[in-house]
Amino acid sequence: MIKDRKSVRLIKYLLMVLIALIWISPLYILLNVSLKPPTDLSSRWIFPAQPFLENYRLAIQKGNLLRALLNTTIVTAGAIALVVSTGALAAYPLARNRSRWNKCIQRFITGVMMIPPLSILVPLYKTMTEIGAVSTLFGEVLVVATFQLPLSIYLFTNFISSIPVALDEAASIDGCSTVKRFFLIILPQLKPVCASVIIIAGSSFWNDYQFAGYLLQKPRLQTITLAISGFFDMYSSNMNAAAAAAMLSILPLIILYLFLQKYFIQSMVDSAIK
Repeated sequence: MIKDRKSVRLIKYLLMVLIALIWISPLYILLNVSLKPPTDLSSRWIFPAQPFLENYRLAIQKGNLLRALLNTTIVTAGAIALVVSTGALAAYPLARNRSRWNKCIQRFITGVMMIPPLSILVPLYKTMTEIGAVSTLFGEVLVVATFQLPLSIYLFTNFISSIPVALDEAASIDGCSTVKRFFLIILPQLKPVCASVIIIAGSSFWNDYQFAGYLLQKPRLQTITLAISGFFDMYSSNMNAAAAAAMLSILPLIILYLFLQKYFIQSMVDSAIK
């Protein structure tokens, strides 16, 4: 019996290692390509004997990577603030007032999540042109946040529904209004789901290419994805510099996840239990 348990445990560890290697392998290949000169045609699995750091200098200077990182940070931070605040405020009445209308609204929000964003690109672009939001970071923030808002409301609604209503009733007895109940009782308990929304939506904002390509038409407004795509054109391409730019662009996301992983895992566990 003990041997069987040890064998099962060993198989689980081997599977975890295998899955980890599969997930890490693209990052390993990306790092190898970013450290090789364009003339090095060896296998991408082989680490270079002498790292070629000129790719990173080229990525920063030619790709104007620092400005692109700043623009991407502004878009991501603004969209996250909009999605988290609006999603939490909208989810509270949906979770607490379980009426027929609220159920219809929740179904409508779930249905909106199924619509491909690019399917409404033409009317969306026309609307953004009419309000003067094309080639502005504000317009990019507004568009990307809009398409992530249904998911945010959905996650916040399910999480708030798992919080006992007795807490609201006790706060009401103490004289708290609806606004005070939300900010003093509910909001402090939303750290795990806030971390989940920040990681899921934030990675989507950071990696957005489809809307940035249409809305941010001025070179000084390009985001990190547009900066990376600038290394490829019809006549030539620089895969190594693009890989270096990609390596630099994913570092902020890795750092963000390392800081928020505790809350993200807690949110997943709480959702599974509740």
